[in-house]
Amino acid sequence: MSLLDSLQKDMVAAMKAKDKNRLKTVRMLKAAVQNEQISVGHDLTPDEEVGVLSRELKQRRDSLEESKAAGRDDSVQELEGEIAVVQGYMPAQLSADDVKAVVEETIKAVGATSKADFGKVMGAVMPKLKGKADGKLINATVKELLG
Repeated sequence: MSLLDSLQKDMVAAMKAKDKNRLKTVRMLKAAVQNEQISVGHDLTPDEEVGVLSRELKQRRDSLEESKAAGRDDSVQELEGEIAVVQGYMPAQLSADDVKAVVEETIKAVGATSKADFGKVMGAVMPKLKGKADGKLINATVKELLG
């Protein structure tokens, strides 16, 4: 079942359950996927779908941090609910140890030896971990292992 089919089915279920917050989030996700489909001009591959979901999740996490900093508790609760819904569609996330193993393997593969090779390592590791781990965790792990 494609992501769009899954979102449509979940949207109908949320309507029937009168779950307004879930419905709103699923509608936003569906719109984002459809907009991306229109933008690229073809049905999305699973990797492209994960990319859209990752972008939506990152936007919500950034908004959550801003809302917490501004002391907007009502917005914080709403965003936490949205994040939970989006994470339900994401592939299983790797643990910090798994990320570290992939980064170490990539460092050896590209022959990185210092912080100057940070860009080279990130360029090689991000396609491997896209959608499977948080970008901040990957960034921190690469910095730790190179520095």
